[in-house]
Amino acid sequence: MEIMELKGRLPNEILESIISRGISTLTPPQELSISAGLLNGANILVASPTASGKTLVAEMACANAIIAKGRKAIYIAPMRAIVAEKFEEFHSSYPYIKSAISMGDLDSSDQWLSEYEMLFVSTEKLDSLIRHGAPWLNSVGCIVFDEIHMLSDMSRGPTLELLITKLMQVSDAQIVALSATIGNDQELADWLKAKLVKSDYRPVKLQKGVLEGSKIYHWENGAIGEFALKGSSKTPEFRLVEDTLAQNKQLIIFYSTRRNAESGASKIASMLSGKLSDDEKKLLDQVSQSILNALEKPTSQCAKLALCASSGVAFHHSGLVNVQRAMVEDAFKKGLIKVICATTTLGYGVNLPAHTVLVRDLTRHNGVTAERISVNEVLQLFGRAGRPKYDTEGRALIASSKRYEVQELYARYIIGTPEPIDSALGVASVLRMHILSFVAEDFLNTIEGIEAFIKKSFYGFVYGNDSHIKGVVRQVLKELAEWDLLNEDYGKLVATRIGKRVSELYIDPLSAKWMLEFMGSATDEVSTLYLVSNTVEMRPYIRPTEEAEAEYVFYKDRFGSELLYKYEELSYGYYNPVEPFATALMLRDWISEIDEESIIKKYHVTPGALYAKLSNADWILYSAIELAKLSHVSARRIVDIRVRLRYGIKAELLDLVRLEQIGRVRARRLFDNGIRTVKDIRENRQKVESLLGKEIASKVFAQLG
Repeated sequence: MEIMELKGRLPNEILESIISRGISTLTPPQELSISAGLLNGANILVASPTASGKTLVAEMACANAIIAKGRKAIYIAPMRAIVAEKFEEFHSSYPYIKSAISMGDLDSSDQWLSEYEMLFVSTEKLDSLIRHGAPWLNSVGCIVFDEIHMLSDMSRGPTLELLITKLMQVSDAQIVALSATIGNDQELADWLKAKLVKSDYRPVKLQKGVLEGSKIYHWENGAIGEFALKGSSKTPEFRLVEDTLAQNKQLIIFYSTRRNAESGASKIASMLSGKLSDDEKKLLDQVSQSILNALEKPTSQCAKLALCASSGVAFHHSGLVNVQRAMVEDAFKKGLIKVICATTTLGYGVNLPAHTVLVRDLTRHNGVTAERISVNEVLQLFGRAGRPKYDTEGRALIASSKRYEVQELYARYIIGTPEPIDSALGVASVLRMHILSFVAEDFLNTIEGIEAFIKKSFYGFVYGNDSHIKGVVRQVLKELAEWDLLNEDYGKLVATRIGKRVSELYIDPLSAKWMLEFMGSATDEVSTLYLVSNTVEMRPYIRPTEEAEAEYVFYKDRFGSELLYKYEELSYGYYNPVEPFATALMLRDWISEIDEESIIKKYHVTPGALYAKLSNADWILYSAIELAKLSHVSARRIVDIRVRLRYGIKAELLDLVRLEQIGRVRARRLFDNGIRTVKDIRENRQKVESLLGKEIASKVFAQLG
């Protein structure tokens, strides 16, 4: 279908925007969506491969709701990187539509969003906005759920599922759900009361196959054929790198662990020396320096990544800090980075395609044993292969270390059927937060109402197990009542003052119970940080060190084993209190101004993991302060610890970091040179300029008037 055939059905502004981007013809999924009633407000589930045009389907529905119907639209994605990317794309295409992005503060109603027409949010952010009673929800005419197959993800799935269930009940907005290929798409569409748009269309043809030795095995003329790779390396993945670079193409290799990804990148980097142009080397040197200096003081991981990048290779995993990941992605998009060695998390982030994708590791350790990854996950990773703007075809491969396994792997992953996605609900620990929020919002206030709501979820739709649902709901309500977060008043469930605040803070009720009980006993740095670390939100905890084991014994004797082990009774699954205690010691080292590299080595963490823990701890400290207000407990120590954690400083630097431009390193430099307070800064301009430089010093003094 030609785009102009939609004239009269779509507002001219939308047509002009689409045509201005060089799009003149609809893809099959787009055409099928139009036929299914996309522009008439019908709920639509689009299940098709990456790059098949799903985003334009969502865009047309949102823009149509805003321009033609005068209503708002919301775009929801499970990952921040996707939300940010889609916001930039939409804002660029429709600069005259007031668009906003909101992913941060989960304890805010963000009233300013009412002024905007197109909202881009993370799943958790929209859930939080509803808890805070966002008044503009009734004006929403279209809601897009991207990556809806994430329903089966244990960490993100439950919030997504209950959010959809709630919105289907309280909103008349059109739902547009986007999914990769899944095994039970019709079942999911039926739950959403949506029309299924299913297509295997892909603008870039994919050659799928199995890499073994120096050959690719793929389907050819009714049988598995062979294709020999160029190059000389005896290692299959490195041979594939040689072959891909010989075609002047780029490659992403997926590994099961961060260590494997880093090792692969280092080895490939040594292969690429001498294969880069002088201009590429100069530009890569700049990229390398930026990566190296992403932190105030480079770590060994920074140095390793920078060295790889200088050779046109990078590793990419959750252990990198966000700015480094962004640098790698940008350099890859520009064609400077030729090969990325990544963990599978890259398959779910920003749009970062390559000509060739190799899933090298098909097994992953689950903590107990090694297990095969799913067909769905492999297909998601395959979606990174083939660049619509640059390639007419791409390669998507899995690796086999044994010739006799090729046929079995081919049958399972290349031509096999995707698994059905499943609900992650049905476990009491998953439902605690959400059931409390139902009551706190006065959305549901009876046991029967909550049970009926859960039955409308995807879990209830698929299983319909009334007895199990009732058992789980009643178990959760019993716990919440025992923890004084809600009570029953003449048959109506009512959240207590603290229960309502816990729901608004978007923390697990179990974490709140722990902090409320332990808060009065947190009288020094370690116990305050243990208060923070021993929460659900700080999982997974740090692996215990010998120091943690020894120091834990001291604190157990000081506070009593009953208090330190009480949490174990409330936990679900394996729990070792020394693990969160080790996490507390890591945070203590941070506020003792121990450098990142020393902390990383001591606790066996990555810079990305360290900063993620610091970010989570900041939110839990804020929540602890809020709970302390309601409990009439002094929060002074917690407030000081929060500031110190934010900057990574000892208490003596608290006054100096009140000023912008003065962080951990500059504050220490000033303090050690006799400038110990803001007053000292005022009285020693020349000395401050010599320590900070004139440019930074001028910004500091501008704040002093």
